[in-house]
Amino acid sequence: MAKIRERNRELIIEVASKFFAEKGFAATKTIDIANSAGLPKANVYYYFKTKQNLYRSVLESITEPLLQASEPFYENDDPATALEEYIRAKIRISQTHPHASKVFASEIMHGAPHLPEDIAAQMQDQTKQMCERIQSWIDQDLMAAVPPQHLLFTIWASTQTYADFDWQISQITGKEKLDQEDYDQAADLIVKLVLSGCGIQVGTKEKETA
Repeated sequence: MAKIRERNRELIIEVASKFFAEKGFAATKTIDIANSAGLPKANVYYYFKTKQNLYRSVLESITEPLLQASEPFYENDDPATALEEYIRAKIRISQTHPHASKVFASEIMHGAPHLPEDIAAQMQDQTKQMCERIQSWIDQDLMAAVPPQHLLFTIWASTQTYADFDWQISQITGKEKLDQEDYDQAADLIVKLVLSGCGIQVGTKEKETA
């Protein structure tokens, strides 16, 4: 029974992500989400109580992996390894959570009117810690003196574009949907550009043992 409930919750969140991404919070109707999920409208309210709670769950479905993506910053002393793992994690999020990523991006672009304060605080705290970590690498001469905030802005823009601007990418590539090779190539290029721009084309540990 618990597994059925969990599957239903995940299905509703997945379907809701698409509706919120395409129509926004105000224009999305709970009945449309229920119909698309093949479930009674009552089930949506059973699991989430309100549309606001469902929207929060959609945001949590993307913010949780975004928060987890920063773990390489604290697990690695080598900035090259940390940045590469972070970039690849961000690309995977765009690949596996495209609709929720759009919802999050739209929320931010509109001034975060529905973003819960606790989630906003977590994201801000994460960014602060990542910037401090980058600055520590700069202070240790492990990478070039780049503005930490702007480095993160660049990484966010280049990785999230693969979810937030999928229509444009589809038009340019001629593909209805990117395949794994496309995402791997994107990650490889972004890693190369970022590491090169930061003056760390190879890991500092590799340099020491070479």
